[in-house]
Amino acid sequence: MKFVSCTLEQHGAAILEIFNEAIAHSTALYDYRPRAADSMTSWFATKANGRFPVLGAVDDSDRLLGFASYGTFRAWPAYKYSVEHSVYVHGDHRGRGIGPALMQQLIAAATGQQYHVMIGGIDAANAGSIAMHERLGFVHAGTIRQAGFKFGRWLDLAFYQLILPTPDRPVDG
Repeated sequence: MKFVSCTLEQHGAAILEIFNEAIAHSTALYDYRPRAADSMTSWFATKANGRFPVLGAVDDSDRLLGFASYGTFRAWPAYKYSVEHSVYVHGDHRGRGIGPALMQQLIAAATGQQYHVMIGGIDAANAGSIAMHERLGFVHAGTIRQAGFKFGRWLDLAFYQLILPTPDRPVDG
């Protein structure tokens, strides 16, 4: 396994497949309908405009096994040092350490970009993702009860955060 910077041309279809599998079969995404192929163009553009990485794990054949990224946590300026991240692993490759390896790469990227807090919004019933985040040093920061409704039931959204030692010189404004 190696890590790459994902592009729309090389990885867009594989990322879309992973997203749509998660939408259809899990509460990892609180979406109802699969995303259209053209949605990836704006998704990648948003990442590029914000200088947010899209990191992928690929096998020896350059097939995408999983990906991780982050983006704006909240739109107000004082949140400029916080990002909300996500990590997804293809269903055929879960349980092989790909998620934690991607997260370590993402933490390094956030530190390098001088962010201070990484935030993950995780379905409170997703014990595997919660355990992975806790192993990486994330701590529970709160749960919004019944924040979503999917598959005929209310879903609790748990927030986990990791405080990074950066930025070196934070500034107001």
